[in-house]
Amino acid sequence: MAAEPTDPLTLEVVDLIATIVVRYHEEYDAVAAGHQLTGAQARVLGLLAREPLPMRRIAEQLKCEPSNVTGIVDRLEVRGLVQRRPDPADRRVKLAAATPAGHATAERLRASLGFAREPLAALSREDRTTLRDLLRRMLG
Repeated sequence: MAAEPTDPLTLEVVDLIATIVVRYHEEYDAVAAGHQLTGAQARVLGLLAREPLPMRRIAEQLKCEPSNVTGIVDRLEVRGLVQRRPDPADRRVKLAAATPAGHATAERLRASLGFAREPLAALSREDRTTLRDLLRRMLG
């Protein structure tokens, strides 16, 4: 059975989402470079500023190999932005966690991201709430 063609509105929405993703990553990588970080290092630091995580979970969230995460965490640790520590729930597992300097850097990174701030501010609170709710529904 042949798949039904996607309607033009859905195709336009998908294209707009793709454009937003590309622009976000371009700005994110540029802001990260301003803090002497790669985009991947900045993303890991952002995750760890929210909560300590085992390497496996970081790899799952970034959709990459755990060995890549190990190298990223190693470089962040050398800079004093991340530390490894035992998981209190399972001492065999090591957690990566942002240090105070890591939290401060992650906060500066986030504050530096201007992408979409002005366009979103131009929307009413009701429109921003609707957009948020629709995006949450899309993500399940």
